[in-house]
Amino acid sequence: MSLLALHQAVVQRGKRVILDHLDLTLEAGELVALVGPNGSGKTTALRALLGLMPLASGTALIGGADVRSLGPITRARQVAYLPQSRPMAWPISVQDAVALGRFAYGGASQGLNTEDQAAVDQAMAACDLEALKGRAVTDLSGGELARVHMARALAANAPALLADEPTAALDPLHQWQVMQVLARQAKSGGGVMVVVHDLALAAAVCSRIVLIKDGKVLANGKPEQALTPDNIGAAYGVVAHWHQDGQTRHLIMGPALR
Repeated sequence: MSLLALHQAVVQRGKRVILDHLDLTLEAGELVALVGPNGSGKTTALRALLGLMPLASGTALIGGADVRSLGPITRARQVAYLPQSRPMAWPISVQDAVALGRFAYGGASQGLNTEDQAAVDQAMAACDLEALKGRAVTDLSGGELARVHMARALAANAPALLADEPTAALDPLHQWQVMQVLARQAKSGGGVMVVVHDLALAAAVCSRIVLIKDGKVLANGKPEQALTPDNIGAAYGVVAHWHQDGQTRHLIMGPALR
């Protein structure tokens, strides 16, 4: 049974079809990259999986149960969500920000018990935040704050984690660090789905790629199966090829076709 699944999901805004009979799954131990051009439906797919976007038809399942039958606390304990917009307006400490990930267990509002504190400590260690735990989040750099948000999601200890563009606006080092945190989460048995625009980064780190265009799945498989030159050209209008460097293959993209 999949951790998360969309079956023939249709989402519409007025007459515009955002998701067009989309099938999508997330299994334990996977790090899945959801890729595609701007406006292709990636964020909508994540929100549909969470039950935050109503379906015109089709089903969204969390742990095999229809998402509409699950209360918000149950959903929060099953799926951690890192949305695109992650404002931090109040100068709370890094540790308190990470502790917000325990909200579904009462930890953020009622104080941390031993289990909550252990989850927070583990998440902060995974994101290399121990030295920053007393700092105000409003004083952090963009890369540091991205790691705080990631730790908050990890602190939930949910079986599944959905992250919408967690590497946006980060430099290459911080992009790599964030993706490595997600890879370790998947290796530990969690299911992770991430929206990412850097195809080469996705190909290097993720176990499966789902390429979406116009609300439909154009390709779904291992990086070299999904990110073929033909598929990349059809989705993005650019040329691409795989380059062999010893035992490692790298995805390289070139100028636009149109």
